[in-house]
Amino acid sequence: MTAAKTTKKDETEQDGIGALKLRVRLTITEEALGTSSANKELHRDYIASKAPDAKSTEEEVAALGVQAVDEKGRTVFPRMTVGDDDDVPFLYDYQLKGFFKDAAKMMKKVRGSECAKVRAYKQAIDGLIFIDQRRIPWLNDDGTPAHVGPTCERPLRASTPMGERVALASSETVPAGSHLEFGIILLDKTLLPMVKECLSYGRLRGLCQWRNSGKGTFTWEVVKPAKSYGA
Repeated sequence: MTAAKTTKKDETEQDGIGALKLRVRLTITEEALGTSSANKELHRDYIASKAPDAKSTEEEVAALGVQAVDEKGRTVFPRMTVGDDDDVPFLYDYQLKGFFKDAAKMMKKVRGSECAKVRAYKQAIDGLIFIDQRRIPWLNDDGTPAHVGPTCERPLRASTPMGERVALASSETVPAGSHLEFGIILLDKTLLPMVKECLSYGRLRGLCQWRNSGKGTFTWEVVKPAKSYGA
């Protein structure tokens, strides 16, 4: 008996372990706020210590650019070069993975959700889901590089042993309508429904600073459908 021929489409859609890659576009519906400290020494000693390795720390500090000097109270976007433009704000890949963890943590509380079906979601996101590029630039609707908009200032209130304290926070912004485009690699194709559910959650709670207020919310679309991927 001759075995049935398996097509590439069948291989892509079958259940079980197998790598997939899809390309998506996230378009923010509200401005997104910068998350990197403009104080290079603070960024080096604390925030960048959350990066995967020492090389990443130096990379992040360098990416803050000259605009960050002496702006100690602000949070900013690091900059990269796209074509001839060397002032393009961007996000790091691990910031997007952080979004997936945050979204999965919340959606896991919803009975019957795709996230609730994945027991060790943090391990799955860390070890089985990857972003295909290190730096993801913010782009305009026409594909040209986006640039930071007006500064967003807001009060921060905190209860301390000495009473209520109020401080003023200041952040660079990327305007609504800007987008990110990147590929998502899944080493286990059964995680695809969870990934899509997390992306849909971004319409309610988005990216970057002050997202609980609605900043950084986004819609998403598939640019290239999921296909089998050879790492």
